[in-house]
Amino acid sequence: MGVPEVVYRGDSLASDFDRAGLTDEDLLLLAELAKGVTADRVGRSLDVSGRTVRRRLRCICDRIGVATAIEAVAWAARRRLI
Repeated sequence: MGVPEVVYRGDSLASDFDRAGLTDEDLLLLAELAKGVTADRVGRSLDVSGRTVRRRLRCICDRIGVATAIEAVAWAARRRLI
């Protein structure tokens, strides 16, 4: 299974400001959650525990200023990062 491209390339490349410091792996995590994949399953694909995924998700939420994973996914989708 290859890693999907989660950041648009070319003319619509997301700037660092738009990404709020999110890494490609952060965006991959959000993209997988947007597809309905569970944190445990995302963890298995990234070779980390589900608990680590949830901790990273909490850090992402704090960084972008939202309260829930759903809001984080919506935030990234509105900015066309995922």
